[in-house]
Amino acid sequence: MSRFPFFPILLFCTVVAAAQTPPVRKFTVSGYLRDSLTTESLIGATIHNQTGGQGTSSNQYGFYSITLPAGNVLLAYSCVGYTPRLFAFSLRGDTVIDLSLKGFVWLEEVEITADKTKRTHESTQMSALHVPMAQVKSIPALLGETDILKVLQLMPGIQSGGEGSSGLYVRGGGPDQNLILLDGVPVYNASHLFGFFSVFNADAIRHVELLKGGFPARYGGRVSSVIDINMKEGNMQQFHGEGSMGIVAAKLMLEGPVVKDKTSFILSARRTYIDLLARPFIKAANTSETDMMTGYYFYDLTAKINHKISSKDRIYLSAYMGDDKFYSEMEETSYHTSSKTHSGLAWGNITGAFRWNHIFTSRLFGNTTLTYSRYRMNIYMKEWQTESGVEAYYGMNYLSGINDWSGRIAFDWLPSPNHYARFGGSLIYHTFNPGAIGVTSEKTPVDFGGTKIHTWEYAFYGEDDIRLSDRLKINAGLHWSAFSVRGRFYHVLQPRISARYLLTDELSAKASYSRMAQYIHLLTNSNLGLPTDLWVPATDLLHPQRSGQIAAGFAHNFKDTYELSLEGYYKTMKNVIEYKEGASVFDVHNRWEDKVLQGEGRGYGVELFAQKKTGLFTGWIGYTLSWADRRFDELNGGRRFRYKYDRRHDVSVVAVKRFGSRVELSGTWVFGSGNSITVPEGIFDASDPFRPDTQIDVIAYGERNGYRMAPYHRLDLSISLIRKKRWGERRWIFSAYNAYNRKNPYYIDIDSQIRHDGSLESSAWGDYRSYTQYRYMQVSLFPIIPSISYRFQF
Repeated sequence: MSRFPFFPILLFCTVVAAAQTPPVRKFTVSGYLRDSLTTESLIGATIHNQTGGQGTSSNQYGFYSITLPAGNVLLAYSCVGYTPRLFAFSLRGDTVIDLSLKGFVWLEEVEITADKTKRTHESTQMSALHVPMAQVKSIPALLGETDILKVLQLMPGIQSGGEGSSGLYVRGGGPDQNLILLDGVPVYNASHLFGFFSVFNADAIRHVELLKGGFPARYGGRVSSVIDINMKEGNMQQFHGEGSMGIVAAKLMLEGPVVKDKTSFILSARRTYIDLLARPFIKAANTSETDMMTGYYFYDLTAKINHKISSKDRIYLSAYMGDDKFYSEMEETSYHTSSKTHSGLAWGNITGAFRWNHIFTSRLFGNTTLTYSRYRMNIYMKEWQTESGVEAYYGMNYLSGINDWSGRIAFDWLPSPNHYARFGGSLIYHTFNPGAIGVTSEKTPVDFGGTKIHTWEYAFYGEDDIRLSDRLKINAGLHWSAFSVRGRFYHVLQPRISARYLLTDELSAKASYSRMAQYIHLLTNSNLGLPTDLWVPATDLLHPQRSGQIAAGFAHNFKDTYELSLEGYYKTMKNVIEYKEGASVFDVHNRWEDKVLQGEGRGYGVELFAQKKTGLFTGWIGYTLSWADRRFDELNGGRRFRYKYDRRHDVSVVAVKRFGSRVELSGTWVFGSGNSITVPEGIFDASDPFRPDTQIDVIAYGERNGYRMAPYHRLDLSISLIRKKRWGERRWIFSAYNAYNRKNPYYIDIDSQIRHDGSLESSAWGDYRSYTQYRYMQVSLFPIIPSISYRFQF
């Protein structure tokens, strides 16, 4: 200090000057954004201050908050598919602005243009997919049944399980590694008709988002993807409905106000009617003395109530119920005896959710959720026999399933335009029934097989979307989860980080890293998504699955009309499961934990995606170059082998063209490398161990999944004829699945035929020899399938 005698004086003057400088006053603008016609919340809408450059976006309930310096501001509100609005005012205190945006209207000669504020390349989130519901309904569908999950299969990095299947295999992962949420509730079996249709009625769905990497910290519980599906909230202004009738099913959705601007409802239902149409034909074809009836059907019911308590409080109550049932009933009567047999296979989901939204302050939004989810599968057979007046009964049931009760609390905190923080926690109580057989004979029940397992799952998370500069923005977070089962306590800390750097105003570079943990497994014997697949927990013998994924790429926005992205990824998976050779789901004499193996897997590749979201012509092109493999110590000699769904090349092209307001033409074309299969490479003779003097053929198999089936490719086409009516709108939709009748491989079968050398009539016994000849046979499932459906809105 002696060397700088004026330093204390200078420091004192600086402090006094700083104290006399008045701080910049800041206030918060907050509110809700909704559709002006349907009153639905607008998710991901952008709010941009064109005076100072600050911006934010609305959450999944339409709530937004932005803190700005006092003074004149010019806020631009925009959302894809809606007309932007500008709002100019002088900010002198915390202000609430609830705003409605008008959707674009189709005109005969006017092409639709997008807002110029919403740009994907500016977000820190990567590996995310959003498909507008209007586009989902325009894409050709199998048998005319609009399917959300099948549309997602058309995106890069996502593959289907096979012909017609609605299963999703994301970046080398399995179907059990996808967290499918319906209004925040996990759905464990998301398919009908053995995987050919999904359980989601598109008419009742408001928003769909799929994350295949760069997971924010608020998500957890699965290691490959998150599919977040939000139901509509119900129109608070007017009564509205829509529905359709097709070849296999009919559906109807109704929504409207219970109390205008206060309470609304939405109700939707869908059911197949193939069993009802086929019943008279089955009866007519039955010429035996046995009275027999067989059939199959599925149905879905969804309902939701939305109630506005006050400007700061809103509650939601939603539910879903769906079932598939295959049944067979037989009755036979003779002179002294009679018998009746009922058998079948039934499976389905029930989910329910209660949500409470509360605005604590203009910068803090909270959501509390209580949920219930149940999946159950039942294979049953009941038989009644009466002989000489004496009645006997025999019954058998195979039951499996999973029940969840959970609670979750989540907060959105927006302290400034440079921060968007989220934090919260959840608690889940699982009850697993891994498969048990109940036998009843002479009214005496006997149960054997698996026993129920009760577990607790915990999670806490925190993340922040941070704007470090005009060009650099990151999202950093931490997710901690734990699992308690049979006295064992697992816990995993999962860091997540993603970053975006603007190279130009229309081009950005992105990168992300995420670790994920999963405490439940799916045991499956097939690739069809059959209901016999079992959900089981991690235990003291079966460890949780874990994954780590890094991704990097570029995103480009061209003239606010076209979007182009290029991503590369590398994912590792630990403790993935597989049945042991020869093990079966119905082997109840052995513990399920003793029938499975755990190993590791990898997935890596490059994805290219080009999309046009707006205009009279929309669509996308996706290409994936990828590798996926597995390794188990007990399989394939401990060597790595290709995953069944390791597809080297995967291409999808989607196009939708609108001709004015009356005609819409759409088409999709897909190409994929064939699935990997294990096939015999040779046959040799060996002695039968039970009859040493007899020779048998022994088949020698090659490398596990060492061969590929033929490539898969398919063209689907659809044309919609639209007509406005006084009561609303009607559409006739004509479509063709597999339009050029490609015989795609579904599976490979081995056919055997007995061949002979020589002849008994012309050859000596020593020259006569018989042998078995084997050949591969491709089995195809769907030829060209035309369909017609009628859709209406009122």
